[in-house]
Amino acid sequence: MTVKVAAYITLYKDKQAAIECLQAIKSQSIPIDIIFVVDNSDQELLEPDNTTSILIHHHPENIGISQGLVLALEWAIKEGYDFLWTFDQDSLPTKHCLEILLNFSNKLSLEYGDKIGIIAPTPIDRKTEKVVQGAVFVKDQFIGCKHNKNVDFYECDSPITSGSLISITAAKSVALPRAELFIDGVDLDYGLRLRQQGFHNLIVTTAIMYHNFGNPLKVKFCQREMIVQQYSGLRNYYINRNHTYLETRYAQGLYRLTSCARRIKYLLRRIVTILLYDPEEKTLKVWACLLGTFHGFQGKLGKTWC
Repeated sequence: MTVKVAAYITLYKDKQAAIECLQAIKSQSIPIDIIFVVDNSDQELLEPDNTTSILIHHHPENIGISQGLVLALEWAIKEGYDFLWTFDQDSLPTKHCLEILLNFSNKLSLEYGDKIGIIAPTPIDRKTEKVVQGAVFVKDQFIGCKHNKNVDFYECDSPITSGSLISITAAKSVALPRAELFIDGVDLDYGLRLRQQGFHNLIVTTAIMYHNFGNPLKVKFCQREMIVQQYSGLRNYYINRNHTYLETRYAQGLYRLTSCARRIKYLLRRIVTILLYDPEEKTLKVWACLLGTFHGFQGKLGKTWC
């Protein structure tokens, strides 16, 4: 039986990245049926396609990653696809990436049946050459799922959005991504909800995707080299808001208190990092962290920072 696979990309203001991502998807050893594109840029990044191989939906009002995923999954369900392969614009899957993922999906279906939720490649940060980890939820927080290169695949709660091959069977069974998260943490929430419904989310070690993960800066602190991420005010707001909201809601019992303490600790650490190492807009970014954390505790979601 032929497996129907569609791809999805969220675009935002980076035409070169968009073109490169599209080319990498089109160059797969197994052809993609169609690419569903949500372009959140003010001005359209891509020329209208005269073929039916790319569906471009322009949203200059910026509907975010989460609402874009919802639209794409709803469309894939309606059109009868088996999988939706989701991407941020700054990712480049290697030529055989999809082929490897589908081969593993076929093999593992013997063990897991129709309970595979997401099967994802190993994402490698193009700037640091390190693996971008998926996540697991432990007691009161999401933590990185340690990469194990010595196995063919391993499980985690939440692979990153980019590169995730989402089973449409699973997507029909679990509520779609939360549009109100807008950006950041969408993958954490959706992956964990799939796991809670008995689906398996897997990362395949031989399937490789290159990914730009944030804006890393190498610094020295107490004679020790470390990498810190630089984010815009917008990203600082949504990272603090959504992680605070999700972690304090998923934590149970007394762990809700420790989760609150962890989020405050993260907030203070982030503020110190901004003040020490961020070259611009320090005041704005500190305010974004403070407001985002407050709104996360409050449960105020939606597109609230423009």
